Amino acid sequence: MFRINDELALVQTTDFFPPLVDDPFAFGRIAAANALSDVYAMGGEPLTALNLVGFPDKVLPLDILVEILRGGADAVREAGAVIVGGHSIRDSEIKYGLAVTGRVHPDRILTNAGARPGDQLVLTKPLGSGVLCSAAKANKLPPEDLAEAIRVMAALNKPGRDAAVKVGVNACTDITGFGLVGHAFELAEGSNVTLVLEASKVPLLARTLEFAREGVLTRTHKTTQAFLGAKLLVDAGVELALAGVLMDAQTSGGLLLSVTPERCAALVSELQRAGAICAATIGRVEPPGSTRIRLVR
Repeated sequence: MFRINDELALVQTTDFFPPLVDDPFAFGRIAAANALSDVYAMGGEPLTALNLVGFPDKVLPLDILVEILRGGADAVREAGAVIVGGHSIRDSEIKYGLAVTGRVHPDRILTNAGARPGDQLVLTKPLGSGVLCSAAKANKLPPEDLAEAIRVMAALNKPGRDAAVKVGVNACTDITGFGLVGHAFELAEGSNVTLVLEASKVPLLARTLEFAREGVLTRTHKTTQAFLGAKLLVDAGVELALAGVLMDAQTSGGLLLSVTPERCAALVSELQRAGAICAATIGRVEPPGSTRIRLVR
């Protein structure tokens, strides 16, 4: 956050990655939504964006790049922001994303360091994008069956931001490359609390658990588990495949919101009114203990 005056601060972020889906427009939209998400997770309003492009122009037609940029512009336009330029380089593979600048009131910025014991945890998008994209790359999932995941990844986190700011939450983080468990851990560490996640209440995209049971997961779930070590406790009643999904990488995932019990119903209602993909209460915040994250059935 860069504070300009008592009522205005700038928040800035950047993110880019190679394609997860074959449709260039969809990829551009997903990459842009993912980059915009960090501003929304801070309670901010996106203002401007810069395109970040790597493209093998000697190998692929520029029509593909045009569609990627069109998809990104579509997401930025929906966010109410504008693309003011960018930079491209010749690369061996396609990469695309944004550098985003947003604004926020300095006294109303959302962080991942304010969760309090007793809070409820609310998630605004289902999990499964990492599993389903991996299944599609392995030719185990027909392209048409990836449509739901594409819709979820391409959706902005603006409804989640709007509801969180209106109702008032104690903490917020977006769920992306470190998965639900990884980003929940960052929130728990920042807030000095323990998060209890109820695995059976976490919404999943269709067929996610089916593929996870076949071992179709990204490497992130193992990396996250190894990194957290004893700070993660998985109860015996939690299916290992489901635990893997909760630790697996997500692309342009939803917001995880920590809210007081008294405001939880209002937050869920406002998320639904604002058009969030889901508004699932998936756990609670407890005082700090020997673990930071506990997965229960």
